[in-house]
Amino acid sequence: MATAREIRRRIRSVESTAKITKAMELVAASKMRRAQQMALAGRPYAERLSWVLADLSETLESMEQSALHPLLQRREVEKASIVLITPNRGLCGGLPTNLNRRAAALNMDIGVPSSLLAVGRKGRDFFRRTDTEIQAEFTDLGDYPEYMDVLPISHIVIDDYTAGRVDQVFLVYAYFVNTMTQEPRVHQLLPVEPPQDEATQAVDYIYEPGRAEVLDELLPRYVEMQIYEAILEANASEQSARMVAMRNATEAAEEMIQDLTLARNKARQEQVTNELLDIVGGVEGMN
Repeated sequence: MATAREIRRRIRSVESTAKITKAMELVAASKMRRAQQMALAGRPYAERLSWVLADLSETLESMEQSALHPLLQRREVEKASIVLITPNRGLCGGLPTNLNRRAAALNMDIGVPSSLLAVGRKGRDFFRRTDTEIQAEFTDLGDYPEYMDVLPISHIVIDDYTAGRVDQVFLVYAYFVNTMTQEPRVHQLLPVEPPQDEATQAVDYIYEPGRAEVLDELLPRYVEMQIYEAILEANASEQSARMVAMRNATEAAEEMIQDLTLARNKARQEQVTNELLDIVGGVEGMN
């Protein structure tokens, strides 16, 4: 059994760790609040953009594949691309592992050669250990990226697809459900699949200069917004997961301190008892 001095040393060490995890929890909580606000504020715009695209897509029913916008054209899939959005740093529970596993499973299910566009260090580092081609990496977006910061990602994705270098693009990210729940999601980014919304069939809107022209202009913006919204969701998920992980670590440290304190008291009591027995034994020996 450890001595009282050794246990006191361990208690001081765990107390220092608890202070660090508590500070990290508070920092993550402050960042989480703003990240959540940005994610929730972007959802109405993304939903409305999807609604307009659903209304415009009714024009596509009578068009042939060759006449469609390049981002809508389907072709035989010979190479795919995965845009994987992961945290830059750890200490956020199992979120990076869940995202990497989801992307790895998708990579195997595709069944054709694929490349990776890594947004975040955790996904990049994971796939460096595999045979997956890493086409590009973005690790300096910061905690609160702006729309313009994400444009280089969408430009690479759109240019590769329109040039025929890839035939299908998937987006893997963490969807923010609430503070305790972050859901890894897979979304087909290209070719664009216009959402189906029965509400758009109730009104026949008039678009100027025309439905096809508006659709051609809207599609690149739609892809850009899909990527930007996914990054906002991923940032909110990361900060929430980190806050919860640090809170759990702090609570575990406090429980360990209680157990060590109890063990220290027992060790000290045993030490005092042994000393008393030695004194009593000495007195009896003298008598």
